[in-house]
Amino acid sequence: MSDLLTPEKKAAPIAEVIVDTAAVPTVAVMDLLAGAEPRAESPLHRADLKTIAHQGPKQGGVCLQELKLLGHLVLRGQRDDSDFMSAAENVLGVALPGPLQSAERGELSVRWISPDEWLVVVPGEQAFALESQLHARMTGHYAVVNVSGAQTILSLSGQDARKVLQKSTPYDVHERNFPVGKAVTSVFAKTQAVIRRTGEESWELVIRRSFADYAWLWLQDACAEYGLVVKD
Repeated sequence: MSDLLTPEKKAAPIAEVIVDTAAVPTVAVMDLLAGAEPRAESPLHRADLKTIAHQGPKQGGVCLQELKLLGHLVLRGQRDDSDFMSAAENVLGVALPGPLQSAERGELSVRWISPDEWLVVVPGEQAFALESQLHARMTGHYAVVNVSGAQTILSLSGQDARKVLQKSTPYDVHERNFPVGKAVTSVFAKTQAVIRRTGEESWELVIRRSFADYAWLWLQDACAEYGLVVKD
């Protein structure tokens, strides 16, 4: 479904950082948040999950929810660059996680993607401010790219969520190999996903926008034998 997402929505600051505009390097930074009139559409708006959630089953072994219209920032830099690492921690309020790990603080989460790359996820209305704060604090060789419109997050939970993942990815998601907090990028069906375990029976999948409908259709089929409950 379409959602109104406007700059007028006030959110708690990401961190106590005062941006000195004079110190911001000359970079192209654009606020991608919709204005007061346009309505933002999530990658799965055509699936009408809101209607399915209201009219569909209320009990089942798997619960699915799209965590839509969040801010997604790709942050790149070198782990051996102490200035980069400390600046990131200062702005985010949490240290950048190591390989195959994730970290979170409140509504902010960070997923390790590769040796020099992390995905930072925040509420949509906070993305531009966070991006500006990162540019204000960082120097040297680094990159911050807003990819909010390019992907979405699907939350899977329930007693049979792991079984659905075992159908969908060749990566070993057994608890002995995939503890809470772990995050990996792997094959998911015939596409890929950043898979993160958020709890004993809960997972998050970062899916590219162009494959969102395909992932939704796949998950409906994969969940059929367990019972799928959709949350709005």
